[in-house]
Amino acid sequence: MSPGPRLVVLDEADAVADHAAAHIVGKLAPKPDLVLGLPTGETPRGIYARLAGAYRTGEVSFARASSFNLDEYQGLPPDHPASYHAYMREMLFRYVDIDPARTHLPDGLASDATAEGRRYEKAIAEAGGIGLMVLGIGGNGHIGFNEPGSPFDSRTRAVRLTEATREANRRSFPEGETVPEFAITMGIATILEAREILLVATGPAKAEALAAALAGPETLRCPASVLRRHPAVTIVCDTAAAAGIRLRA
Repeated sequence: MSPGPRLVVLDEADAVADHAAAHIVGKLAPKPDLVLGLPTGETPRGIYARLAGAYRTGEVSFARASSFNLDEYQGLPPDHPASYHAYMREMLFRYVDIDPARTHLPDGLASDATAEGRRYEKAIAEAGGIGLMVLGIGGNGHIGFNEPGSPFDSRTRAVRLTEATREANRRSFPEGETVPEFAITMGIATILEAREILLVATGPAKAEALAAALAGPETLRCPASVLRRHPAVTIVCDTAAAAGIRLRA
């Protein structure tokens, strides 16, 4: 039985980004061909900035690494400014030596989302599986775009986004543009197959979800609660995100 996640609580978001980036660099150093699972959103921005800095100073190389992102919006081309293809280029890939052929994201323009899910799962398997999965957590407890109610045995597939998730992501879209209703996301079972998971959370908006994930019941209503099943999970958060844990424990 898993001993439960290792929890690291730091004073502020900058310290969380420092710690998470150092963790990733520490895993790449002995295993330069590491397969990474990567998130998007606000929380990883600081992590990616620090990874780019570590590359500039010669502390790390991504030349032999591979990456698989968690998700992509359906209907967005890779050059759309709110697409996760564009996000990864602007936040990390353009600043490091990772081979573009080794970077993978779901195809938001795929005409058959089911076939795209199977293709993505096959690509992950052919890469040897994900060695280190980096996750954020949504305000409703989602991981990737696995919204509440997502089956724990789910695989890469199309999902309908909740209104809360779409509203939270609206700031990434040009003014007046509608946030897509659907996305393609790596499934919960796929996430759990990673050999190690690093979940990062910052700010008071994540406190309730993080408390539910760590101290509430394991339930489909909080997809992140399933991470307690995994034998190698580290959660790094700031004091604001950790505020509810003691109350729920």
